Amino acid sequence: WMMPELSGPEMIQALQADTETASIPVILLTARGDDDSKLLGTQSGAAGFLSKPFSSLEVISLVRNLLQLKEGEREIANLNKHLTENVLKRYLPEDLVDQIVQGEISIDEKPRTFVGTVLFSDLQGFTRLANETPAATLARLLNQYFEAMVQIVFKHGGTLDKFIGDAMMILFGVPIELAPTQQVRRATQCALEMQAKMQELDSIWTAEGITPPRMRIGMHQGSMIVGNFGSKKRADYTAIGPAVNLAARLETSCEPGEVLISREVATLLQEDAFQDAGTFELKGFPEPIRCYNLTRS
Repeated sequence: WMMPELSGPEMIQALQADTETASIPVILLTARGDDDSKLLGTQSGAAGFLSKPFSSLEVISLVRNLLQLKEGEREIANLNKHLTENVLKRYLPEDLVDQIVQGEISIDEKPRTFVGTVLFSDLQGFTRLANETPAATLARLLNQYFEAMVQIVFKHGGTLDKFIGDAMMILFGVPIELAPTQQVRRATQCALEMQAKMQELDSIWTAEGITPPRMRIGMHQGSMIVGNFGSKKRADYTAIGPAVNLAARLETSCEPGEVLISREVATLLQEDAFQDAGTFELKGFPEPIRCYNLTRS
């Protein structure tokens, strides 16, 4: 405790202020054996307290206990890291998860406003397929579909927000911000590759004697609120707002096998990358919305 330049508690505080030494347990040695001194030593951050005079057995026992506690902390930290990776990898690309786990980047859990691109996809004819197909076969087909689509989403850096039955909600520029043009480039490449993959699945399922559903995709870019929403027992990381609603409405208005995009997306593409699809009366939007069919990214 008593030292010529720094006191023991002051030295502990200096060690804890340095990230490289903050986790090292420190035992505070002193002739002060009163309760107030022990309390002050503990409050300073001491992991253990030895009063003079002491025996070697006391030191060994205290060090052994601290090492066991430290090992327990490491096990908990590794378990938390493992759980974090498993959860994040369900909706974020693997390389992005690695950066988050390593502390290179972070996700702000508090909801905040982003400008992002939303891609909604859904299968037309899935209800019919569900009514005609045994449960085991239906589960196999749906998982085959999701497995193929998720690989494409992650390949293009999308964030898989959620599955809604056979539908998917995918975000670009969230939670890691991207320039609007980059978002649209990735999202349109993703959408076209998803439709191409769907044609491959159609051929496979048709060969099995199954009448396949067809995929519709709607896409819009705009302002949205992104963060964790829910209760203390259950919360989801998701996006909400008119931009999300518009993308969902575009999907429901899209022709099967097509990608319907908003004006906001189209303005960030080359003119030959889309065709005018006309105006649409969309539920929840008072004015008709001009839409376009995506032909290439």
